Amino acid sequence: MKDKPKVWLNDKIIPWEDAQVPILSHGFSRGSAVFEVCGTHLVPDGVAAFRLDAHLKRLEQTVGLLGMELGFSTREIAKAVSKIAAINKSERGVVKIMAYWGEEAIINLVLQSKLDVAIFTIPTSDELGLDEVKPLSACLSKWKKLHPETVPVQAKACANYLNGYLVRKDANDRGFDIGLNVGTDGFLAEGSIESVFIVKDGILKTPPLGRILASVTRDSILSAAKQSDIEVYETTLVKEDLYTADEMFTCHTGSKVTPIYLFEEKEMAAPGPVTARVSEMMDGIMNSEDSRFRDWFQMLYTN
Repeated sequence: MKDKPKVWLNDKIIPWEDAQVPILSHGFSRGSAVFEVCGTHLVPDGVAAFRLDAHLKRLEQTVGLLGMELGFSTREIAKAVSKIAAINKSERGVVKIMAYWGEEAIINLVLQSKLDVAIFTIPTSDELGLDEVKPLSACLSKWKKLHPETVPVQAKACANYLNGYLVRKDANDRGFDIGLNVGTDGFLAEGSIESVFIVKDGILKTPPLGRILASVTRDSILSAAKQSDIEVYETTLVKEDLYTADEMFTCHTGSKVTPIYLFEEKEMAAPGPVTARVSEMMDGIMNSEDSRFRDWFQMLYTN
């Protein structure tokens, strides 16, 4: 970024370059940091965040699952998001909220202090690729999803994404865009940063919660589909379901619906009819054209 925006850090507004932690900080050297990312969108009256309330609720749940404590309440963080977005004149982009122990921890594994909080507003770019949907190729990774009895997989913790890194690298090394993985139970889980949906015989299906991240985008698609007469089920899926699917797509904060045109050696419609319908549904919501879901947008600042 040429003109780097300001950063909100522990109730102070600082230059982007000053948002740093010691290399031996617990968050960096122990991998204990947690985070949330939500999209910012231009709306008729100004700029709003998509489901910021749901993201902050998940942040609170993540911290609770890990036995940590935030240095600020989620209400204070919500106000801080609005403040820094207004200062930076944020438009289309993302807000990234980091919560971490910035203090050095040479030996100590368990700290008693509250987590520092940093908030970044990041404008859209070629790297983020927001709203630029390009069908993807996918494969089944050799790496299994983390078992929920080893770490809480529903926590949006930085350390959990080492598993995602390995899944993506495995896919890239094999010539695919993304990788999908199954759990140690043999059931389909998710991708590195993506939730996955399949379509079989016109019915939309996605893995249930329990062994995957409780994706806000996934939840949005499920909720909107049920209100839009799109048949959808949360159900366990196995490898064979992927190989026999008629359509497949992924979703995450940056891209609400991304069709998959190739799974392993199998080509498929991208988008197929159901995927196209879901994509159109989500586009209508994100473009403020569907009044049923306008409360999913929390205003950050007005024009």
